[in-house]
Amino acid sequence: MARVLFINGGSEGHINPTIGVVQELISRGEEVVYFCIEAFRERIEKTGASVRTFDEQKLIKAFISGGRNYLLERINGLLLTADIVVPSVLEQTEGERFDYIIHDSMFGCGRMLAHILKLPAINSCTSFAQTEASFDKTLEQFFIEVPKEITGPINDKFQSLAATAKEKYGVEIRSPYEVFCNPAPLTIVYTTREFQPYGEAFDGSYKFVGPSIASRLTRQNFDFTSIKGKNPIYISLGTVFNQSIDFYKLCFEAFANTDHTIVMSVGSKTQISELGGIPDSFIVKNYVPQTEVLQYAKLFITHGGMNSAHEGLYYGVPLIVIPQSADQPIVAGQVADIGAGMKLQMQSLTATQLREAADHVLSRSSFKKAAAMVGDSFRKSGGYPQAVEEIFEFKSQRHI
Repeated sequence: MARVLFINGGSEGHINPTIGVVQELISRGEEVVYFCIEAFRERIEKTGASVRTFDEQKLIKAFISGGRNYLLERINGLLLTADIVVPSVLEQTEGERFDYIIHDSMFGCGRMLAHILKLPAINSCTSFAQTEASFDKTLEQFFIEVPKEITGPINDKFQSLAATAKEKYGVEIRSPYEVFCNPAPLTIVYTTREFQPYGEAFDGSYKFVGPSIASRLTRQNFDFTSIKGKNPIYISLGTVFNQSIDFYKLCFEAFANTDHTIVMSVGSKTQISELGGIPDSFIVKNYVPQTEVLQYAKLFITHGGMNSAHEGLYYGVPLIVIPQSADQPIVAGQVADIGAGMKLQMQSLTATQLREAADHVLSRSSFKKAAAMVGDSFRKSGGYPQAVEEIFEFKSQRHI
């Protein structure tokens, strides 16, 4: 039995794919100590892992203080979280022995902690992976397109923070890529090489295991008898950018006078009473057990987060993707390219456009067929059991 230090950030999209991995590791005899924010304690503890936390508010404040307008500012924000995360982890693990570390790919202190603790490292990548070449090309555009009076101070700040990290923690940061992508000898990517943009560009240290679909171990209160046999349309904007009352009302307008049954999840921060009159054909909840509902759905209208897109396609459900931010436009593009759905723009969206898009996807068997083919490839790729197989192979190669 080995002891595993698991380091993760504070969002559903990065936590949920690791649930099955942690459960599988523990079932195979590993002891897992999992660092996250307090909000996910109960969910992680149900896997059997020991949960320890760092201060969420201080973490967010440090990250935001780096700036939000440009990629390099967000990288500076990640470096600024080091003084919150690193001392907390070191203090809470003092005197303990770990055999290896698994860290989230976009959690800026993961690689740093691996070096400080001198542990073999595994990168857990819940978004699309990035090669250093493609990342550098993106960053290069920043320096080309943005005036020097803006890029100069931001880059100076990065150099200063990198120097501070070396002085304080003895970790050399050679590039922004190391902070943003946390490269490691093994990277577990929770998609397939075929769905990954430019999948052929990644070497054998990247293991594409497909979506990690497991029970989210959260309390569920949903009446499935209300949708059995009705093949509902499911609508959700995820867990972050979901406070969109105007969009939810637009959905009412689009589908109220149709024969569709609609299940709509509006998130914990939206008051359902603020939506006004809810059409009889709608089931509106703050929380919906998504993976279970998708097994009944005929169409998924989604923001296109990696988890949501993967889960819809895993169950062969065609998608209408309305991206909000981050990598969601890229996900939407991939879904459209493989023919498993359509992409719409939130800014100009009308009820008529949404209804017509739904009718278009539902009336053409090609969308359902493409989604089913992708779902089949996802299921065959192995998911979290395959991720643990790769982890154990990594252990074997290093005699852990």
